[in-house]
Amino acid sequence: MAHTSAKPPLYQPLTPAAFHILLSLADGEKHGYAIMQEVEVISIGQVKLGPGILYGTIKRLVENELIQESERRPDPAMDDQRRRYYCLTAAGRQELAVETSRLANLVAQAQARHVLKQTA
Repeated sequence: MAHTSAKPPLYQPLTPAAFHILLSLADGEKHGYAIMQEVEVISIGQVKLGPGILYGTIKRLVENELIQESERRPDPAMDDQRRRYYCLTAAGRQELAVETSRLANLVAQAQARHVLKQTA
């Protein structure tokens, strides 16, 4: 009987919302509203996540184990206890790295075709 190995799943690019949320969590845990603000900052105002997209995407990222709800909580006197904090999982950090590499390759291809000016 021949031994067959399972093929790794095909990589699927992240949605823009998922990519921005993962990127916003790369430097530490945040609650939903802080994620929303960080996405706006890192996208230079080009991406604004409304509550429906934000929390729907967070739910899918949790289900796919790319992020998890953090068990650590700030001092109750300094925070609203209703807030949920999220952080990247190891799988989420890996997925972010793969997607970032894919996007960097696309930028390099665009530069090679003179779509974008070369950066120093």
